[in-house]
Amino acid sequence: MAGAILKIIEEKLYTPVGLRSLQQDDVHYMHIYGGNTFKRDSSYHQGTVWSWLLGAYVDSLIKTRTEKPKVRKVIDDLTYHLSEGCIGSVSEIFDGDVPHYPRGCIAQAWGVAEILRVIKDYNLSKEESTKSD
Repeated sequence: MAGAILKIIEEKLYTPVGLRSLQQDDVHYMHIYGGNTFKRDSSYHQGTVWSWLLGAYVDSLIKTRTEKPKVRKVIDDLTYHLSEGCIGSVSEIFDGDVPHYPRGCIAQAWGVAEILRVIKDYNLSKEESTKSD
């Protein structure tokens, strides 16, 4: 069952910078986080991508025995973002649609913490992976 749920997450919610809060084919989906305060607040859970959810996603991959190179690719796919916004950090949220422009806080602690946690917990650093693979 976990594998089936993970497949839906990968098909409907996963992006290289986090997980969408709502799938794109939902009638309430908002593809861009923007506008006035009401519109922005309304879109938080209507498709906005949250970076901190990558940590739970990686945990799920590990628990379903996904091969380590695929898990490492999740982290590698995020690295382009480390040159956007606040250099070397992770933004709070992103637009739901490509190119997933960073929005919200430019350096969000829980997004950074989750990425660092999974790199440490699962030995996903590039340096370590070349030693152990």
